[in-house]
Order: sequence, then C-alpha cells, then structure tokens
Amino acid sequence: MMNRRAFLQGSAAAFALAPMVASATPAPEGLSAPIDIVDDVYGVPHVRAASIPDAFYGQGYVVARDRLFQIDLGHRRELGRLAEAFGVDFAKHDAAARLFHYRGDLNAELRKIPADVLACAKAYIAGINARIDEVIADPTLLPQEYAILGVQPMKWRLEEFVLARGGAIGNADDEIRRAQLAAIGMLELDAIVAPLRPNWTMTVPDGLDPAAVSPADLGVLRQGGLPFGPDTPTRDPAEGPMERANAGSNAWTVAANRTATGRPILANDPHLGIGGFGPRHVAHLTAPGLDVIGGGAPGLPGIMQGHTDRFAFGRTNFHIDQQDLFVLDLDPADPERYRHNGGWKRFTKVDIAIPVKDSAPYVATLRYAVQGPVVSYDPAKRRATVLGSIAMQPGGGGAFAMIAINLARDWASLRKAFRLHPSPTNFHYADIDGNTGWQVIGFAPVRKRGDGLLPVPGDGRYDWTGMRDFASLPNEYNPKKGWFASANQNNLPADWPRDRIPAFSFRAPYRYERIADVLAVQPKHSVADSVALQFDTLSTPARQLVALLPATPSPAGDMLRRWDGRLTADSGPAALFEILWRDLSKRMLAAIVPTRAKALVTEIDPSVLLGLLARPDARLPVAARDAMLRDALAAAWASAQSLLGADPAKWRWGRLHQVRIAHPLSRIPAIAAAFPPIEGGASGGDSYTVMARWLGDGPGWRVGGGASYLQVIDVGAWDNSVFLNLPGQSNDSRSPHYRDQFAPWIDGRTLPLLFSRTAIDAKVARRITLQGTRR
Repeated sequence: MMNRRAFLQGSAAAFALAPMVASATPAPEGLSAPIDIVDDVYGVPHVRAASIPDAFYGQGYVVARDRLFQIDLGHRRELGRLAEAFGVDFAKHDAAARLFHYRGDLNAELRKIPADVLACAKAYIAGINARIDEVIADPTLLPQEYAILGVQPMKWRLEEFVLARGGAIGNADDEIRRAQLAAIGMLELDAIVAPLRPNWTMTVPDGLDPAAVSPADLGVLRQGGLPFGPDTPTRDPAEGPMERANAGSNAWTVAANRTATGRPILANDPHLGIGGFGPRHVAHLTAPGLDVIGGGAPGLPGIMQGHTDRFAFGRTNFHIDQQDLFVLDLDPADPERYRHNGGWKRFTKVDIAIPVKDSAPYVATLRYAVQGPVVSYDPAKRRATVLGSIAMQPGGGGAFAMIAINLARDWASLRKAFRLHPSPTNFHYADIDGNTGWQVIGFAPVRKRGDGLLPVPGDGRYDWTGMRDFASLPNEYNPKKGWFASANQNNLPADWPRDRIPAFSFRAPYRYERIADVLAVQPKHSVADSVALQFDTLSTPARQLVALLPATPSPAGDMLRRWDGRLTADSGPAALFEILWRDLSKRMLAAIVPTRAKALVTEIDPSVLLGLLARPDARLPVAARDAMLRDALAAAWASAQSLLGADPAKWRWGRLHQVRIAHPLSRIPAIAAAFPPIEGGASGGDSYTVMARWLGDGPGWRVGGGASYLQVIDVGAWDNSVFLNLPGQSNDSRSPHYRDQFAPWIDGRTLPLLFSRTAIDAKVARRITLQGTRR
C-alpha cells in the first residue's frame, strides 16, 4: 500500500556512533519534555520519553538520524517532487506519482484516525523535521549523498501521510498476460507460470476483447527506474517479476505448553529484496503506557515486527487481490468521455504544473474514472485503462496502522487497531498470559462480478461496491495443536466460502511444510530451535527431484543421490542441483509451451515442473522425460565444471550464491566511491528453503532477496529475544553500524534484542538528550 515502506528497500544514514559519549542537543518545537536516546552496542536506539507522543518523536528523530537520505528520497518520489531537485528527466515520474495521490477529503481521512494515534504521527513527523533542521544548520551532519547530488532534505507534513498512496504495478501485469494467452486460445497455459491457489477455473470476462489487450495498457506503470544513471536500480523491488514471485515471509508462534521455557515463542523473518539498503530500522520506544521494540519501516511511524511489554507480534504477506485493471471504451465524438452504466461519463481531469530544476514547469493532465486513476489513455484507439486499487479508496492509506498496533495492550484492543490496516497480512500474536493468536488483516474489494484474474470492462458491470475488512477474514485464537505458522501458503480454511476467496496467488507450500514438519515433532521448542529453523536449508524440491533421477549411473546423478538435500553454502551438490534445476526449467518450457505462447510463458512453477517429471503425460511422454533428465544431468555437470572448476570436491554453492549490497545509486561514480559495496558473503538457501535466499533477476547466481530482518521473541523473558538487521542499523559508510550485522547474518549468528533497562545500560555505546520545551 504505502510504497515508502519498500522504496529502495532501505535507507541512508548520516550519524556515526561514538562509544560512551553523552551530549545534549536542543530539540525544536514539538517536543514536550526532554527525551533520552541510548544507543546500544548493536546500533539500536532506545528512546526514553515522558509521554507517548514524545517517544514517537524520538523514533522520527533517530530514523532520520540513521536513514535520512532514503526516507527523504522516498518521500520525494511519492509526493512527485523529484524534478524540482533533479531536473526534467524526473518529471514524468513525478506526474505518475501524483496520479496516485488521494483525491478525496484529506481532512476527512484524518478525522477517522483516533486522536492518540494522530498525536503520535504528528510527533513522528516533528522528530524527522527536527533532525532535518539540525543537519541544515550544521552541514557537516548531512549524509554524503546530499553534497554529491547537490540537494537538501525536504520537510515533512502530516497531510502527506494520507495524500500519497503509491502506484505499484501489483498483479496488473499478470492480468495482461492472462488476457494475451486467452486471445490465442491458451489461457490454460497460465497454470505453468502461476497455478491458482486455491484451485479455480478462469474465464474471460463478458465484454472483454482479449485480443486488444497488451502491455501498453499498463501505461505509466511501466515507466521503469529513476534516471539517475544507466540501469540504476531504483525501482520498487515489488515491481520485478523475481521479487513478486518470491517476496513473502516466514512466521511461527509456539504456545507455552510446546516450549522449553514454558512461555510462548514468536519468530518472524520478513522476506524482501537484498542488495540495496535494509528495509527495517530497529528502535525501542518507552514512555509511561508504552514499551515497544522491533523493526520498523523507515519513513513510517511505529514498529512493524517486535514486542511490547505485554505481547509479541509478527507478520507475513497474506494474499488479497486489491487491484483490478479496467478497460474503458472512449466516446468517438468526445474522447474525454467513457462508456459507463449505459451512457457516457466524463473523466475528472486535473491539470498539474510540476516544478522543474533549471527549467520551466512540466505540465501534465491527470484523468480519473469512477474506478480510479487512468494509467493509459489512447484516444486514437478509443481506449483507456484504469487501475482500481484499495489504496485509492477512503481509508486505504494505512500509514497510521503501526502506531495503533503499538498502542494496543491485548488481543481485544488489537482488533480495534486492525481497522486502520488495509495491507493483506497474517498477523501473529503471543502475550505474557500465554495466549496466542492469528488474524488475517487487510481490506478486500467487493466486486459486482468477476474474480480479479483478468482485465475487465469498465462499463460499470464489474465495478466495486465496497470493501470488507479483517472481520471477514480467517483467524484462530489459542489453537489446540499449540502452534501455527504462515509462509505465504494458502492458509484459507478448507471450508472457506467460494464467493469470498480473497486471492488465488498464494505461494508454493514448501517453506510452510518444512516449518510444520519441524514444529510438529518438537514438544519443547526453544529460542535456539527457532533460530536454527530460520536458517534451515533443507530443500523439499531438491529431495523430490533427486528421487526422480534415472538410476543409470552418471557423474551428476551419482553426486546428487549421495546428497542430503540441504542447500548449505559449503555444499557442492547444492550448486549442482541449482544448475540442474535452472537447466531443467528451460528444457521443460521448451518442451511443453507451444511456439505462439513462448513469449508469454517464460517461467515454470516448481510444483508444475516436479509434477510433470513425476507424472509424464501427453505433453511430455515417459521417453521424452527420461531423455530430458539424462541430457539435463550431463549439461549441468558440464556447466558446474565451467563455473566452479574441474574438481567436484571443490565445488561450493556459496561460490556462486554471493551476497552483494550496494548503494541504490551506485551507478553514480561519486556515490560508488563514498559507499563501498558490502560483499564477500557466501550464502546457502534458495527460494524454497525456510532460509529463503532467492536468486535475483538475470543470468547470475547472486542473492536477490530473503530475510534481511529476523527476530525470535521469548515472550515475557524479553531479554532472551534475538534479532538481526542486515547489513546494520546505519547506512552511513563511516558508521561502525554500516555493516556490522553482515557477518552474523552470513554465519547465522543472532544478536541480543536488549529490552530491560538493566540489560541496555550494560551495553551502552552513546547517550544523547533532546532538550524540549513544553508544547
């Protein structure tokens, strides 16, 4: 929903910690009393305030201190204010961002937010602005990017939290692909790319001409990355096919009667892109009535994953189809009108003039139909397309949800907070009284017709009539089996109503099944067990594939049959398996996809690949399957020798599967010089292991994403909890916390998530006090 949550997957920092230094800094208007900020040796700031809003002020201050460039650039992007700082090449991106600004009553949106939540959001923004005032007053504190790029940070305003809604492509390109397959009579081939989970039969919506659908219908959603330099990776990771196929998370919650401690344990490791800045910033906020610690999204107030003094909480992606692509038929006599409900309806037009550095303003026209923003407008073809999105609906912004969750005291008050949370999420809960709970939260559209899988006519027949909130979604409280887990698998109850299925895009269940297998046989689960499971590299697809290999002796087959199926960094068979898997995927696509569909069906789901190998059919007879396996084994062996050397004993998966973290603007030479890449880490895992370390886009083998933030919470004995935040808390290359968690992350060594004052004060690196004046 809020793209700043994912923009560049992280941040840039401007504050280097020094050991055991105390200082006092005057804080600007907005702070009601002095607050202390205690940074521990792991780079985590512990904010100690006299009031709850002041604690959120402290969070805004420290995230701007550690991550100012990232949150500032992300904020500019969402507000459509890049061109005023960087020039005319950015103007079209600004226009696209402003297309997805909320067009309703901003004040009405703010009035829906509880007063205590709103006060915390205002304080968070004041804290960000306080740090901005400091660095402008003392340019030596500015992050290095500002001098290199010749810009200044931009002040924040509360209204912007409800204004910018983001325009991510979401699943719109999946809808386009399906329509194009339908146009050539091969819609069933979409199941090769993305099998529907739950199972469902797709049909072409009445009135849609699939032959007229093309990627051009995505319009401004296809603009690509920001033009800071050739191939600068500034796109939202969620917009890339590899990220969309893999992004997710793991979480599990184990009840007290199934743990070694007699207390609940909650583990969570959100999966996002790896290679740019880290997507989480860890902070601890304390005040009378508030004590919360964990990972937050830089630029959004509150903690997303962590614990209070009463309960632990985590999250994974649930799946709700929150977008539809509507195709509009334009009036040939007046292309500013479109067919709707039996007549012609006029677009709402908004003319904007975008300020541009060293140039005249960039003038653009934004159009809106009843379903939402017009992303493509082609009068010559009498055609326009609209992206209908939950994000653009009243209450669809979600910027205040984390605050409300952090202020809750128990399961009952959390359920009130969920009303502010539109994003689809599996929410995990465990409290100090021993209760555990799972609730799916998020808003789901109510459609007049259709299932959201293909574009639909925008003539009114497929419009949305409303939204359902979390109360219409699954939940469980104190389950009898003593544990539950979510790993983006289809976790809808078996008897879930067919007319209320929220999406069909759940992931393959391999990670969940491995987690379930482990938890089911551990009667006394421990924190160490959870950490081990987060770094577990057992591959179910690998074991299934090895079981299907022909018995005929061969170098590759012999090596793989002796292997335990674990994708560890030091494993030679793991490297061979990955090479074989990629080769088999290409061979299978070549064998089963007709020529007319090859440009559309370019990926194969692992369950489809394994299913065809295990159960040959008319598309792949037994003889062809056996020949494919023999040829792929021989080719994989040759490729492994080419990539890793002639001696198989020296092969290692980690030699290929490397981790490299670079500044997202490192194509700019001065940025690259100031921010050396963090690299040299050999990683295990892949997309389908619990330790999800998937491959990035392209022909290489580098890690593209996975769990950069991890937590395991010992509920009630909080100081036993552990975490990691890759590569560190700061994005300032001069800071000791720029990369200090990179080696532990590679090695699988977690760090203490200090919570009690005694534990924190024993590990202090720096103390500062912000001196405030009474509001």
